[in-house]
Amino acid sequence: MQRFHIHPDNPQPRLIKQAAQMLRAGAVMAYPTDSSYALGCHLGDAEALRTLRRLRGVDDKHHLTLVCADLSELGKYARVDNFAFKILKQGTPGPYTFILEGTREVPKRLLHPKRATIGLRVPDHPVVQALLVELGEPILSTTLIPPGEEHPLNDPEQIESRFGKHLALLIDAGTAPEAATTVVNLSEGGAEVIRRGNGSLSRLGLAD
Repeated sequence: MQRFHIHPDNPQPRLIKQAAQMLRAGAVMAYPTDSSYALGCHLGDAEALRTLRRLRGVDDKHHLTLVCADLSELGKYARVDNFAFKILKQGTPGPYTFILEGTREVPKRLLHPKRATIGLRVPDHPVVQALLVELGEPILSTTLIPPGEEHPLNDPEQIESRFGKHLALLIDAGTAPEAATTVVNLSEGGAEVIRRGNGSLSRLGLAD
């Protein structure tokens, strides 16, 4: 495993470029977000997808997330009605994951097998933003919660000791917040809170 020490506010372009190259080549990485660390890989890599699910201990019914650079990119991969758009605009960028119906741009193997839905989010973190710009497409991700546990990992030392031998890359930008994202299902016409996490519901115009 390679470990890149990247400045949390001013990420080094050389390391960001290397990380993007590794993702395109099939790497599975751990990286920081505005809510804990996450596991990530290239959205078109079937083998990396299998590794991601195995490390997280989830099957194809667990929603994975496309981490997008901005709201317009998110709109390319999800069907967004006026109600959903209003909430997305208030919550992006930020520590929220939104469940939406995927478009044809999303590989079928990434969608929920029965609902054709997927998680989408736009994180507020300079390292992730720089990586997404360099990559030019979303990162397929899932919160780094070890199998059988409830809380995500937020410390690079702990991540390396527990997952290092299974990862190609650890982007170390220091400790991240301990909470996972707040997850809101917008795929059925309303807003259903699936998980309360780092993002407040009041910011989305929903009752806390």
